[in-house]
Amino acid sequence: MKHWTLDQIAWDSFDPSAVDLSLVPLVKAAAMVEKNGADYALYLCGVFHDDPAFQAAANHWATEEEQHGDALGAWASLADPGWDFAAAFARYRAGYHVDTKADASIRGSRTGELIARCMVETGTSSYYTALGEQTREPVLREVCRLIAADEYRHFKLFYDHMKRYLARENLSFIQRLRVAAGRIGESEDDELAFAYHCGNEGLHVSYDHDRCIAAYMATAMAAYRPRHIQRGMGMIFKSVGLDPRGRLSDVAGRAAWRLLVWRRDRFRQTMNRDLETPMAEAA
Repeated sequence: MKHWTLDQIAWDSFDPSAVDLSLVPLVKAAAMVEKNGADYALYLCGVFHDDPAFQAAANHWATEEEQHGDALGAWASLADPGWDFAAAFARYRAGYHVDTKADASIRGSRTGELIARCMVETGTSSYYTALGEQTREPVLREVCRLIAADEYRHFKLFYDHMKRYLARENLSFIQRLRVAAGRIGESEDDELAFAYHCGNEGLHVSYDHDRCIAAYMATAMAAYRPRHIQRGMGMIFKSVGLDPRGRLSDVAGRAAWRLLVWRRDRFRQTMNRDLETPMAEAA
């Protein structure tokens, strides 16, 4: 059962005067990534083809992810009435594909796959918390609050299944750490960059990964505060078997914050440089 529905959101409370226009492109991109949850469920059900309990959990997870996409897409359509979410999502689906026929994890083990999913849910829970606190628009704030809570529950879901498989596969700490670090690094891959392109750039504009990921990340990273990174680091530490509240977690959180600020500034530089070149030249 879903924990909430679209009908429970007070859409009539939408306040156009409170919309931060810099956040609208982020919401459009996030809507498509979330809406694509069904393909990830197909992938996970293939990886866990002999585990009906996990398959049921993955399918329920995907239903909630798709609802996240619908909620974000509906808000973006209020903020930009000329935007066509269905057309943008169809364009995204046509150009970005998940391997729905896989029968083994690209992480090398089922435990590794579940650690990777924990990393994704850590990132999304932190991100929607930060985005919700950044905006003054009441409907987006409520949507982000609901999604962030779902994503934290999803983290616990994958973490519990990860512990079950860890008892069987016995991945070493180094193996778990390698999977976690690798999945975090994938946050800048085509999934988000192409979603940004499809949601915000015209059909005449050629896709450029570096331009799109810089535009997305420069704004998204600005929403974070040290507390969001520290909380996320605790979840990462828990996933790989370290103390989530120890001194090492605190040190790692401070280091991650400094890295985020450095990366944010680099993305801003790239974005500002690209803005000096008309998009028509990139088409």
